[in-house]
Amino acid sequence: MASPEPGDAAASRAGALHGSPARIESLGLIEIACWQELQRAATERGHGWRALTLATWDGAWAQARTVTLREVDPKARELVVYADDRSPKLAQLRRHPQGTLLAWCPALSWQVRARVRLSVEDDPELLRSRWSVLRFRPQAQDYLSPLAPGDVLAEPSSQRGSREHFAMVRAQVVALDWLELHADGHRRALFDAQGGRWIQP
Repeated sequence: MASPEPGDAAASRAGALHGSPARIESLGLIEIACWQELQRAATERGHGWRALTLATWDGAWAQARTVTLREVDPKARELVVYADDRSPKLAQLRRHPQGTLLAWCPALSWQVRARVRLSVEDDPELLRSRWSVLRFRPQAQDYLSPLAPGDVLAEPSSQRGSREHFAMVRAQVVALDWLELHADGHRRALFDAQGGRWIQP
């Protein structure tokens, strides 16, 4: 499996292709480019991979929702999203920690599908550190409601509370499925513990 080092010379070459019509031919460079694009998505609001679909299993039904990519650690092969700590999805993933993250980027014509192991961050110091930064940003309002996600309302409400309900969900990537749609032929590759290999689109 390629080591997605951002400072690597190969990674620099892959990064130079961002926004270029040239196609990356090497499996190793494709994997590195995927992680570079995920890193961009965590900071660039307009990136197609910033909003991902998180699919999980609640024991009876498949569940899917949109989450925002907040942090990426290529060395640890980890993605981070934020959540309300009262959200039903946290209880679901504690019982069933396997999930899939899916995203499509029109600018790249790339789809990425990550098979992940999910965990809820339980380090209070780390959570306080993240919240100390987030609390001054508009998105902090997502975690200040006095009502939990999914609570029934008599009418739409913009009521805000004073206590934060901030949580972090870590997604350890165990397999990365990359798909490129292209006029000259679609391509697909899988990167997992066995390494990278081409597969049929």
